[in-house]
Amino acid sequence: MNPRAAYIHVPFCRHRCGYCNFTLVAGRDDLIESYLEALARELALLEGPHEVDTLFFGGGTPTHLPAGQLQRLFEIVRRWFPLATGGELSIEANPLDLDEKASVLSRAGVTRISLGVQSFNSDKLALLERDHQAADIHLAYQLARGVAQSVSVDLIFGAPGETLDDWHRDLEAALALAPDHVSTYGLTFEKGTAFWSRLADGELAQIPEETERQMYELAIDTLTAAGYEHYEVSNFARPGHRCRHNETYWSGEQYFAAGPGAARFIVGRREINHRSTTTYINRLLAGQSPVAESETLEPEDAARERLVFSLRRIEGIDPAAFAAQTGYSVDQLGGAALPRLIELGFLEQPPGRLRLTRAGLLVSDAIWPRFLRAEN
Repeated sequence: MNPRAAYIHVPFCRHRCGYCNFTLVAGRDDLIESYLEALARELALLEGPHEVDTLFFGGGTPTHLPAGQLQRLFEIVRRWFPLATGGELSIEANPLDLDEKASVLSRAGVTRISLGVQSFNSDKLALLERDHQAADIHLAYQLARGVAQSVSVDLIFGAPGETLDDWHRDLEAALALAPDHVSTYGLTFEKGTAFWSRLADGELAQIPEETERQMYELAIDTLTAAGYEHYEVSNFARPGHRCRHNETYWSGEQYFAAGPGAARFIVGRREINHRSTTTYINRLLAGQSPVAESETLEPEDAARERLVFSLRRIEGIDPAAFAAQTGYSVDQLGGAALPRLIELGFLEQPPGRLRLTRAGLLVSDAIWPRFLRAEN
C-alpha cells in the first residue's frame, strides 16, 4: 500500500449553489469542530504517516473554515500525509475567503490554489447563486498569487440565457488575469439540485446543445491560442502547471482519501465514505468505520476504468504500455466499439497512441460507457 496522492474532503460552504450536487453542508459551522475530530480519528486508522507527492483539499469550500480551524485542518492532515520535497499541495478556494486566510495558506505551504471564479459577469454570477462579484475575483487572485506557485481559475459555461459572446468575454477576462491553469465546465442539471427542480418547473431553460458545443470549442481555441496546453477534456495549463494530483486519477494510480463522501482507491479496492457529514462524524466519534460502500475491482473492471480515465487526457494512451500495466489490450476492452469509433472519427491511432479527436472531445461522455462494458 503505497499511494503517493491524498485527497481531503472539507464539506462546509456558506450556502449551496443551485447547480451543486457535491457532498457539503451549508450554514452548519457548528459541525466544524466535530468534523476535525472525526477527520483526525479517520486518519489515525492509517496507523502511521504516508509521504505523498500530491495533497489536495477539496469541498465544499475548504477556505470557508475560520482561520484557526483551517490551520488545525492542515496540522491534522500534514501529520499523516507529509508532503515530499517538491510536492504539490492544492486547495480549492472561494474568492471571498482569501483576504483573511492567505497567511494561513502560506504558512501551511500551499503551492496551488484553485479559485472558484465561475464567471466575471454579475448577472451570470447571480443566476449561478455565487456570492462574489468580479471585483472580488481580482482581489482574490492577487492574494492567491502572493501565496501559491500556481493559481488556477474555474469557469462555467452554458448558463441559461448565456450567449457565445458572453462566454467569450468570460474567457478574455480570465486571460487578463494570466492564471497558470484554467478549468472549464459545461453547466449540468443534476437530479436533486435546486436547478433540476427549476428546470422541471420551467423556471430555467437549458441552452441549445449546439451552442454549448460552440462554447466548448471556443474555450479550446481561445485558451490554446493564448499559450495554454489543453491536456485533459476540461483542463488547460501553462507549461509546468498541470494539476499533478488530478493526473493521478487520470493515470489510474492509487490514492488515499478522507472526509465525508471521499472515495479512495488502494490495491484494487475502492472505498467510499458516508456522504452525510453528520453520519460521517457520528460514526467516527462512536468508534465505527466511516465507509458506506466498498468493492474490490476485478482486474478487467479496473483496466476498463483506467482506459476511460486515461483517454480523458488529450495525449491519450500508449496501447503497448497500457497492456503491460493492466494485462489487457485496448482491442480486448474496446471490442466492436473501438473500430467503430475510429471509423466515425471520434478516436484516432497515430503511431504508438490512441486518443480522442476534436470530434471525439465533443461527445466524450457518450463514448465512455462503451468502454466500461464489453461490446461484441
